[in-house]
Amino acid sequence: MHRWTSLEDVPADLGPTLATLGNFDGVHRGHRAVLETVTTMARERGLVSVAVTFDPHPVAVLHPDRAPQEIAGLEHRLDLLEEAGLDAVVVIEFTKEYARASPEDFVVETFVDGLRAEVVVVGQDTRFGLHNSGDVSTMRELGALHGFDVVVQDTAGDLDGGERSWSSTALRQALADGDVAAAAEILARPHRVSGEVVHGHHRGRELGYPTANLAHESEGMVPADGVYAGWLERPEVPVGHPDRRLPAAVSVGTNPTFDDVVERTVEAYVLDRTDLDLYSETVRVEFVQRLRGNVRFGSVEELMAQMGQDVDRARTLLLP
Repeated sequence: MHRWTSLEDVPADLGPTLATLGNFDGVHRGHRAVLETVTTMARERGLVSVAVTFDPHPVAVLHPDRAPQEIAGLEHRLDLLEEAGLDAVVVIEFTKEYARASPEDFVVETFVDGLRAEVVVVGQDTRFGLHNSGDVSTMRELGALHGFDVVVQDTAGDLDGGERSWSSTALRQALADGDVAAAAEILARPHRVSGEVVHGHHRGRELGYPTANLAHESEGMVPADGVYAGWLERPEVPVGHPDRRLPAAVSVGTNPTFDDVVERTVEAYVLDRTDLDLYSETVRVEFVQRLRGNVRFGSVEELMAQMGQDVDRARTLLLP
């Protein structure tokens, strides 16, 4: 998949395209419905499939105080878009100046002149242009005016027994609630965070459960405080190696039993392994199911007993 960082990078001889537009934060099932339409129609019509996305998130530029936490970092998003089968992605730097473009100016610059799109596929809640004043009706009007077809993709899905949208908003709420199982339903895969393993307080090792502590600059939205069953994946280890993807019990939070931890941390104990040296390695932590919330224990002995139970439950869930 081609990855372009501006419309100026698009080759002049690219040929006509079938394009779509979105932040694609998380590349959840609603996004995938749009992307499947894009790639299928592009193959049928002999067009190049292209997604247009933004970095940073527009809300982070226009309203920093209301900026949502990124569900997935840019590189993860691009990897997921590539997995969806796209031919190319254009990542446009979102600035306040860029946000001042009218809906028509945006469409002409991006889809007409930039990508020579014959078809534009959008979700039913797509907004674009100054003050988000452009919507699906606007896109249809501009398509008729500038000579491209518009296809609107329904992104609703059956979740929790009811009909509701597979949306980034619903996904963020699930993660904020610690409901990583619901998040996985929206994503069609476990949610993950990734980052470098750094030194912590080494308290887990002292208690017999050595953990891999992720740096605070990790990518991906960290779910609610608590203990989770999950997986630790090591991208630097060859695919197929038994130590590449490992079952883990994952703790998120400040560890309230001890008073010297003030920042939220993500730390993963690989089940039944004390021999791993993961420091300075970049790892991915996937969240499968929340086991419990964080609790302040009255003694280290009570904490250790609960940790043993957490590990047993994680083992049962992950290694049936």
